[in-house]
Amino acid sequence: MLLQLAWRNLWRNGKRSAIILISIALGLSGGLFSGAVMMGMGESMIHSAINRYLGHIELHAPGYRTDARLNRAINNWHDVEMFLSGQKEPVRASSRTLVEGMAASAGASFGVHIVGVEAAAETLATRITEKMQEGTFLGNRYRQPVVIGRKLAERLKLHLKSRLILTFQDRNGDLTYMAARISGIFKTESSMFDESTVYVPRTRLQQILGGEAPLIHEVAIRLKSGAAVKSFKARLKQQFPRLDVTDWKELAPELAFMSSSVESFTYLFVAIIIFALLFGITNTMLMAVVERTHELGILMAVGMKKSRLFIMIILESILLSLTGGLLGMGLGAMIIGWYNTHGIDLSAFATGLETFGSGSILYPFLPGYMYVMMGGMILVAANIAAIMPALKAARLQPARAVRIY
Repeated sequence: MLLQLAWRNLWRNGKRSAIILISIALGLSGGLFSGAVMMGMGESMIHSAINRYLGHIELHAPGYRTDARLNRAINNWHDVEMFLSGQKEPVRASSRTLVEGMAASAGASFGVHIVGVEAAAETLATRITEKMQEGTFLGNRYRQPVVIGRKLAERLKLHLKSRLILTFQDRNGDLTYMAARISGIFKTESSMFDESTVYVPRTRLQQILGGEAPLIHEVAIRLKSGAAVKSFKARLKQQFPRLDVTDWKELAPELAFMSSSVESFTYLFVAIIIFALLFGITNTMLMAVVERTHELGILMAVGMKKSRLFIMIILESILLSLTGGLLGMGLGAMIIGWYNTHGIDLSAFATGLETFGSGSILYPFLPGYMYVMMGGMILVAANIAAIMPALKAARLQPARAVRIY
């Protein structure tokens, strides 16, 4: 009875209620879309880093990440590969040899991170081949092929088939070099990665480094789903207790921080919008109480208890807020859904975005549970907004109220 009465009361002044509903809907949908854009950018950076190089999990020899010495390698990497190949769920891994060195052309040189890989394994463990702009990823056309990023190619003024000299130290600490031909040029979402990373065949790099046993410094693992990272990491630690097993959050803590902080920022941003709208709802309900003073006085005079009158005003505020909130969330979901499918073209800001490792096409998204949380925030705000008008209505004196027209 009270719920039905409260709903009818809302539309006694339809224009005022409609203005508040539109304000709530537009404010909330705008806040949700802004949060979705932030989350989309954060997820884009995370997925790009994982698919570009990091993988979900990496294995290193103890102490390698803090002191990357050439001889600090994974001795039992064969056991690691056998363990990974025996998993029921598809696990894609690439065993890498890592060397710091210099890349030089005829006119310039630049410090680079030399990554020795098996082309087939790296193609499965990462999506670097999808980023190839020219040539192939370590094809068999040249005896010593090398794949570099577009940014490095521009810095050294190189192109496909150009000759590149890589200089680095071998196992004995002696300076050695590798003369290679550029078989491919890639361009990822990160300009820093493109400028500093060079791929070479692992077997050829091992030959130049010398020694009988291969040097494997890193095993990068990409799982079918990011949700399985925690459990699979625990299994790896149990199976290989002497190795340093780290997930992407430990390898890139800045991305992990962004992942957690963006959600908090979205809640805060929407909370500020709801807080601003709260004053509008309170003002609307106060005006409604003042306009209906005579009517409320009659209701109290014929026997309506103050507690029921208080509840009725609260219900009116809740219905007004929830209706506006549902409209806002529906509108926001439609906008987010459309842009999630078609993307937002930020090509004009591509250079700046590449510095942060984000692509120029942004796909906003918002998890479903966040809509539920937003609904809860609106419900709380509606109750707060209704307290003052409801108290004002409950404190009316029937004898005086009925005389006010």
